[in-house]
Amino acid sequence: MNPTETPLKIRHRLLDFLYWNLVVSVPFIAACIAIVETSIAWLIIYIIACISLVMVIYRFYCIHCPHYHHQSGKTLKCMFFWGMPKFFKPVSGPLSPLEKTVSVITLLVIIMLPIYWLLLQPGLLVIYLLSIGVLGVTLRRYECKRCVYFQCPSNCVPEELK
Repeated sequence: MNPTETPLKIRHRLLDFLYWNLVVSVPFIAACIAIVETSIAWLIIYIIACISLVMVIYRFYCIHCPHYHHQSGKTLKCMFFWGMPKFFKPVSGPLSPLEKTVSVITLLVIIMLPIYWLLLQPGLLVIYLLSIGVLGVTLRRYECKRCVYFQCPSNCVPEELK
């Protein structure tokens, strides 16, 4: 490795955004397929709920991230939100206990929301659970170990790199 390079991910690229959104799309599409088998109305409700809940995470979690703080311009360029307007004022420091709680509960709601419909289709349930597992493990392995948001509860960058 070039001595001027860092193993930390200082900047996300469009390719990062495309990759992570493709990874997230697998459980999302599996859930949508399971739900649409029952009702188009429930599918629309599910999609609106997911968008709303992701915005809650954006509001409570993302505003603390250095990628939100230090990028010039009025839009965000991160692995999950490319081109998203910076609606909220950046907040320095770690997440408050309330922000952590809201972020974790919101994520759990997003994951658990389609379970009823997925239980009706065990094949899709398996795909959903495996893809959620792959998403979590891959994030932890390839992003959390290189993340510049050292105050994130999931950050696992070695102390010597911080």
